[in-house]
Amino acid sequence: MLTTRFVNGAPNWIDVGTSDIDGATSFYGALFDWRFRSAGPDAGGYGFFQLDGKTVAGGMQTAPGQGPPSWTVYFRTPDAQATAQAAEQKHGTVLFAPMDVMGQGTMAVLADQAGVPFGLWQPGRTKGVDVANEPGALCWVELYTPDVAAAAAFYNATLGLETSAAPFPGGTYTCVNPAGAGEEAMFGGIVPLADDPSEAETGAYWLPYFEVADADTIVAKAEELGGRVRMPATDVEGVGRIAKLADPYGARFAVIKSVPQEM
Repeated sequence: MLTTRFVNGAPNWIDVGTSDIDGATSFYGALFDWRFRSAGPDAGGYGFFQLDGKTVAGGMQTAPGQGPPSWTVYFRTPDAQATAQAAEQKHGTVLFAPMDVMGQGTMAVLADQAGVPFGLWQPGRTKGVDVANEPGALCWVELYTPDVAAAAAFYNATLGLETSAAPFPGGTYTCVNPAGAGEEAMFGGIVPLADDPSEAETGAYWLPYFEVADADTIVAKAEELGGRVRMPATDVEGVGRIAKLADPYGARFAVIKSVPQEM
């Protein structure tokens, strides 16, 4: 599961690039009770979504031509430059080369072998988000890809991620965890793109999940706020109640009311 005791290879940051940061701030503020705080005059409009004063995500307005509004998942690395080079060796692409972010850390944006964007965050003063796996915060990530085996090999070579198969209604689910951390540290999954009708037409990407207290209430609120329901709230045995949404500008995300895990 995701925690803020970050280890190499696990997600440690997430942000949204949007065509309307004011509109996105209004949407996520009403949906998750987030508040947006600017990172300062030198940050190019970047800022932080906070919940009760703790940072849960970042966000900024993107210029035309920078791609459609979307969420980007960042993974912790001890050496962003080395990780970027490893990605290129495995037929990935460096979209934004590693750069220092005002001493807070080093970031980069890459694309995997299937062209799926993802980020790297090498911690400096900022280790990652302040909250994970709680209502209103990131709790899971899921990669939709045309080739699960190829994706697993790419992320193993690039980030050291390990996979395992878990029983799932109708088949098995490919789970992901950091190298050597074991299945208790699972933070996401890899899903064949063709197996999910809600994703098959949209192309490969990383989907972030946010924990919520009530998935049905969030779905209704998202629609009321101008968002789109891509998959209605659905029970998944042993996992929780899940819904897939898009904000009013098209950025895709999911919410889940998780089933309490037995200790």
